[in-house]
Amino acid sequence: MQSNTGFKLRQVLVALAITSAASLAQAEETTAPDYTLLDAIKAGKNMTSFRLRYEDVQQDGNGPAGTPSATKPLEDGKAWTLRSLVGWQTAPFHNLSFAAQLINVTKLDDDYNDSTNAKTINALSNQPGHTQYAKIVDPDDTDINQLFVDWTGIKNTRLRVGRQQINLDNVRFIGDIGFRQVMQVFDGVTVLNKSIPDTEVFLGHIESVKQINTRMRYDGSLEIANLKYRLSPTESITGYGYFSSISDLGFGLAWFGNTVPANAKADQSNQILGLRLDGVHKLTDDWKAMYTAEYAKQDNYRDGDSRIDAHYYKVGGGASYGNFGLRVDQELLSSNNGTYGFQTPFGTNHLFQGWVDKFLVTPKQGIEDSFVTATYKIGDFSFFADYHILKSDEDFNKVGGGKSDSYGKEWNVSGAYAVNKNITTKIEYGKFTEDDPYKATPTAKSGNFRDTEKLWLTAMYTF
Repeated sequence: MQSNTGFKLRQVLVALAITSAASLAQAEETTAPDYTLLDAIKAGKNMTSFRLRYEDVQQDGNGPAGTPSATKPLEDGKAWTLRSLVGWQTAPFHNLSFAAQLINVTKLDDDYNDSTNAKTINALSNQPGHTQYAKIVDPDDTDINQLFVDWTGIKNTRLRVGRQQINLDNVRFIGDIGFRQVMQVFDGVTVLNKSIPDTEVFLGHIESVKQINTRMRYDGSLEIANLKYRLSPTESITGYGYFSSISDLGFGLAWFGNTVPANAKADQSNQILGLRLDGVHKLTDDWKAMYTAEYAKQDNYRDGDSRIDAHYYKVGGGASYGNFGLRVDQELLSSNNGTYGFQTPFGTNHLFQGWVDKFLVTPKQGIEDSFVTATYKIGDFSFFADYHILKSDEDFNKVGGGKSDSYGKEWNVSGAYAVNKNITTKIEYGKFTEDDPYKATPTAKSGNFRDTEKLWLTAMYTF
């Protein structure tokens, strides 16, 4: 499947290259370039970085159901991994810029479950022979991370063709999941236009998506429309629409419930339409106000399952004084009467509902997340902390009987230090504490969201 996607991508790039070459040849007959192609390569920008990470996961409970570890307590997951990104993008040459970036993720040890299976890579898969360990989704990988051509022949417009990272707004709906060692990247065509004052229009047609578990998804396409108007340099209002006809994203049982086998093949095509108001407003030289108000509606799209029907909102705000900031927010991913919860399959979900990643997929009963966030920066040090109260939108069945709406609590803290312009270091910690144990199946004897602690140590070198 990966080879078919690569073939389609090469077809697009070759066609564009032939067209570009013809245009260049015609242009060179009438006007000489200001500089040579070699000059454009030399004047380009580096896309190279190396990230070394240690991740430690301690999770209560036994191994995954249906595996030899199902009756034994999970062992701590301990992962030393190195991500190498090596690439270069040329400066524009006759309005064309070429970029290529390779990725290699290497396990320096293997004492964890990387959540991949050679036969079926989906939301419930496990690494063979490693189910006794807690999950850390950082598999080995060597691949093309980005390979694209930019064309800027129209003023204030950039056309990009090929494999690319895409990060929109706060990456809630479209993001590259850059925290994980294998990133999410998109194969297709995107256009960014800034012709209208204070306005950015981003459009995209995506033919396939490479997920963080290295799986390619191309049974359908993703259409992107994002229109942002800047009220000021730090405030904006954005309207967006995301239309996915990719029927299998690997989340069937996770989205619709694992009690009915047919749910594994439920069509996941969906559309999201939304509006976002977000900004930081200067009050005085020291004081600034922060605010966010966002609403989105998700429905089934094309042949998508009829249960896909939910809404989303985020409201919150706060203030900053100098380098200290404090805000309070609430985010709701609603439930369709306990049959489906609002999903964000192309977003950087690690950044939401806490870093411990208990809710990368929304439970059928939905999520209400009320949280407070504090930030502080002094010199080259930056600090972050937040605290989440996580509830369901619809009551869920508890292990042992009865119903509840309380998933649990989570707090996260991090400190980062910029050693110099090339080297950054970071320590991060997150702890999730389960309240009432969520019963995922009629026979479940333990909660689905178990007490979990995670620690990350990261060092990154960027050229």
